[in-house]
Amino acid sequence: GFVNIVGNPNVGKSTLMNDLVGERLSIITAKAQTTRHRIMGIVNADDYQIVFSDTPGVLKPKYKLQESMLEFSEGALTDADILIYVTDIVEDPLKNKDFLDKVAKESIPILLIINKIDLLTGNADLLKIIDRWKEILPNAEVFPTSAKEHFNVDNLMKRIVELLPDSPPFFGKDALTDKPARFFVSEIIREKILLYYDKGIPCSVEVKVERFKETEDKIHISVVIFVERESQKGIIIGHQGYALKKVGTEARKALELFFGKKIYLETYVKVDKDWRNSDKELDNFGYKET
Repeated sequence: GFVNIVGNPNVGKSTLMNDLVGERLSIITAKAQTTRHRIMGIVNADDYQIVFSDTPGVLKPKYKLQESMLEFSEGALTDADILIYVTDIVEDPLKNKDFLDKVAKESIPILLIINKIDLLTGNADLLKIIDRWKEILPNAEVFPTSAKEHFNVDNLMKRIVELLPDSPPFFGKDALTDKPARFFVSEIIREKILLYYDKGIPCSVEVKVERFKETEDKIHISVVIFVERESQKGIIIGHQGYALKKVGTEARKALELFFGKKIYLETYVKVDKDWRNSDKELDNFGYKET
């Protein structure tokens, strides 16, 4: 069955997805809009296959890239067998109410995840949060959870398996994701950029893999980091190339861990003016669902 994970930014959707899948497929940072694509993670067992989908945080779009991100999130409401709505202990339940109203109208099973409960000091506060959410999503099953600490995730997984419909597997039994290797290269590099630079720069960055040549024990990778302004290009490269070199080093380490092979990584920086508002470029970067 298809189990789609939706919710607002920074509530822990990607952390939960990675924990459920058992692999680090979605990049994770504390910054909003870390997840831009809809990413599938597939769990196979002898008698079931779960296709999880991590989606971008729900937001009110300010440019075309964010419009595409919202389309990924709203599309997740239309093709799910089970819907996981993730919130946390501090989020205003009425944030992005329009999207929440759509979730409330769904007839499929809804599992409401109240994440980050490890930050609470007692049960009284949790009970208040649960009661408020039950008013908003009365048909949802509630799972207080800490994805970071793996608390109650096993019980959530057990319930998901119970709710799966009877149907043949959609993917091969050895499949882990629907994304190609190049996608994870670009995501891992973008994660390092998110972590290393101030918030204004990563929002304007896209990463494209120009070359991916794999042999038995190593992979040669060449990527282009696109920015929207010449000034941003200078910031990405840094004084005497130091900043770009640091990002490249950290990305190479993460890529070697991900692929289990020696990585040779070349990085270049180019300006692509206003790519976030270009339909052609967004399609080129894979932000249009086919």
